[in-house]
Amino acid sequence: MLIQQFEDKGLAHFSYVVVSDSKAAVIDPGRDIAPYLDFVRDQDARVTTVLETHSHADFISGHMELARKSGARICVSREMNVSFHHHDLQDGDLLPLGHLQFKGLATPGHSRDSICFLLQDAKKKEHALFSGDTLFIGDVGRPDLRGGFGTSGSAPKELAGAMYDTIRQKLLPLPDHVLVYPAHGAGTLCGKSLKDASSSTIGAEKKGNWAFLSGLSGDRKTFINAILSEQPFIPYYFPFSVMYNQLGMPGLEDSVKDLPRLNDTFMPEKEPFIIDARAKEHFRGNHIKGSFNIPDGLKFETWLGSIVKPGQQFYLIAENAEAGERLIRRIARIGYEFYVKGIVQGLSNGRESYQANLPADFETHPERYTIIDARNRGEYAAGALYPGALNIPLPELTERTREIPPEKPLAVHCAGGYRSAIATSILRSRLTQEVYDIGNAIEQKQ
Repeated sequence: MLIQQFEDKGLAHFSYVVVSDSKAAVIDPGRDIAPYLDFVRDQDARVTTVLETHSHADFISGHMELARKSGARICVSREMNVSFHHHDLQDGDLLPLGHLQFKGLATPGHSRDSICFLLQDAKKKEHALFSGDTLFIGDVGRPDLRGGFGTSGSAPKELAGAMYDTIRQKLLPLPDHVLVYPAHGAGTLCGKSLKDASSSTIGAEKKGNWAFLSGLSGDRKTFINAILSEQPFIPYYFPFSVMYNQLGMPGLEDSVKDLPRLNDTFMPEKEPFIIDARAKEHFRGNHIKGSFNIPDGLKFETWLGSIVKPGQQFYLIAENAEAGERLIRRIARIGYEFYVKGIVQGLSNGRESYQANLPADFETHPERYTIIDARNRGEYAAGALYPGALNIPLPELTERTREIPPEKPLAVHCAGGYRSAIATSILRSRLTQEVYDIGNAIEQKQ
């Protein structure tokens, strides 16, 4: 038995390969399937099975390409109602893999189609649970991502009740020694309070996971209220990823190979939509008027899919050709490559710039400015860094610019400077008054 975990840090996504007797199963694969095929090849094995724990909202799965290239069968819950060729699974179904087997456990809660895979050895002893977005380390999957869209749509309250039942009926009865391998770690938007760990045990979760403790001692209504409260925002792209994963997507390289690569002297047509992924310092010094600055960082694709709506075509400006190739593959992880009109490799013709330094009177007379706090509501509620600041979380900013008074210049901050850079570029493209990014000053004060 061999279990290998793969991590996509940008999406806080974990996927897995299990190998037994030269046969391999890939669980919850990401869009880029090369790492799985390379690993399996090194083990002198072949992929025979692709297991999906649910129709993912936060990334595009590589299940279709894996099946095409390896001949593997894709196994999903019968509740997923997918359009591609697959094998339907019901609660209790067994899937052999060499001398091992997976037992499917229907675990609705995060979604109606959620299913966990319990790995058993030749003696049917339980070894590990591949828990998808049902069970995280310290948390469980949020139930409010699916209501009203996709064939897996259910009302959040209904799914929250289903999660309560799943915990009590399917997860708590598992032996304490069973390893837990989730589909996400800390940083995902599929849960709200994940611990910074990549694996656990059922025993440890029984003692330390709030949802397990609530499932043991709390009543159903209390649990539902707790799981529905204070969940993070939902990016624009999530509903579309669910749909795309149910339809099946083309391979990564096929999707990006024909995108136009443009040199640094490119000037687009009048008033295009532009995402500039260069560092904020480079953007400030030279950019195309009206562009949004989403710097190339750890959560680039998440913020892209939280600000750009599906179907909205855009040009991508990267620092150079190498950065452009890397970013377009990151964009493909959320299925946005279809909206890219071209990749601009560097920029020499921007002609717009703005002042990076905050005016000297800000600290002594902050009342002369409208201060925009771009943090989320929970951060703001825990403590406003400037009394009287207008809290508009970054994901809501493009829809709420009309709430900002026009009389004063703006000072924008978050907690560390990344979100404030994005927010500043958005506000400068939409409003007429001066906008200052004070994100770095906030970071230095903390």
